[in-house]
Amino acid sequence: MQQNKTWLQSAKIYLEKRVATLFFLGFSAGLPILLVFSTLSFWLREAGVSRANIGYFSWIALAYAFKWIWAPFVDRLSVPILTNYLGRRRSWLLLSQLSIVFSLVGMAMSDPQVNLTLFVIFAMIVAYSSATQDIVIDAYRIESAPEKFQAAMAAAYMTGYRLAMIMAGAGSLAIAAWASPSDAYQLSAWSLSYLVMAGCMSVGIITTFICHEPEYHDNLSNKRKKIETKLEHQNIPHCFSRFIAWLDIAIVAPFSDFFKRYGKQSLLILLLIGTYRISDIVMGIMANPFYVDMGYTKGEVAAITKVFGVIMTLVGAGLGGILLTRYSTYSILFLGAFLVVITNLIFAVLAFVGKDLILLTVIISMDNISAGIATTAFITYISKLTNIEFSATQYALFSSMMLLFPKFIAGFSGVYVDGFGYVNFFVSSALIGVPVLGLIILLKQVIKEDNNCDVNENQTTN
Repeated sequence: MQQNKTWLQSAKIYLEKRVATLFFLGFSAGLPILLVFSTLSFWLREAGVSRANIGYFSWIALAYAFKWIWAPFVDRLSVPILTNYLGRRRSWLLLSQLSIVFSLVGMAMSDPQVNLTLFVIFAMIVAYSSATQDIVIDAYRIESAPEKFQAAMAAAYMTGYRLAMIMAGAGSLAIAAWASPSDAYQLSAWSLSYLVMAGCMSVGIITTFICHEPEYHDNLSNKRKKIETKLEHQNIPHCFSRFIAWLDIAIVAPFSDFFKRYGKQSLLILLLIGTYRISDIVMGIMANPFYVDMGYTKGEVAAITKVFGVIMTLVGAGLGGILLTRYSTYSILFLGAFLVVITNLIFAVLAFVGKDLILLTVIISMDNISAGIATTAFITYISKLTNIEFSATQYALFSSMMLLFPKFIAGFSGVYVDGFGYVNFFVSSALIGVPVLGLIILLKQVIKEDNNCDVNENQTTN
């Protein structure tokens, strides 16, 4: 705890240059995800795609859950030509950002009613490129500043991220509504919207050229050379021994390092990471179809859920960053998870009452402030778990686990709504978050007991 600081002193950390850089990189990271998630579900629903297929379509976003598979290569490999000019991290950033631009243009030029397969391919490229960008930005954040800045950088990242979501959510819907005089589906309106979103990626590209490259210290080179020497003594050819040693450092070492550092706590930590966001992720995939089915117009959804809602998320993210400088991470993790459960239950009330703009505004305020606090706390938590020597790989593993199970469950959300209705869906999405609260309490207690044991052992030794 750091309660000796005033609230004003705690807030001044947001003026740090490295914190500001993460704001713009957060914008670059937040722009693509809605374009293959909730905004895309609005487009597909308006194009006549069934709720069940929209639910299955959400599995494209599983790219974010499997990014740990290629994270070791992003962590250790150089990009030909680009790395010489930009450095290891910035070269991967630029490559992923250009790929996002290309694939967004591809989606804009495709028609889901005519060639859904081609549309899916471009959407998948967006998702995988965006996931790669996330790998690099997360590593950049961890490597470019010490731990005392991480909570503020996480909050700044979330602020930029959520502002991008205004563009990708409200912005894209507003553009599509403006380009379509009637409420009838028009492909040209959505094409224009996605072309504008591709142009907005210039924010990330410019930031990539301006920001500094983190210092890179290969502290594992000696270990890699020892492995190479050992293998060569076993008469393994040099090229193979070098490749095996590289695989050991890039893939095996990051995972073994985590289990070595956290021991018996490891499984509980991984379980918490894998379930912490389950309530809001499962609920999120059906949010826009819910608004459409309830009779809300694109303009209403853009104004209330996208613009106003994202502003409330920024309030929550900023508040979460300040709270994390004053209270323990586990306390704010619990607060965020508890608030998410409560707000999902309130969505059930809206589903029961019917279309009500005032009630929707109140619920969106509560939901997004909760999400801002929870997400900032979670990003800070997994950043602290990460060893800087394996920053890209370990953080990718943690953030992937955060999405894997929830995204899989969310894929069946359309089928569930068809069978049981929106009220039961929102209640269920809240209830599945309750065990997370118990897990946070358990893990906090286990860590406290382990710390007490360490203190007692040190006292006994002395």
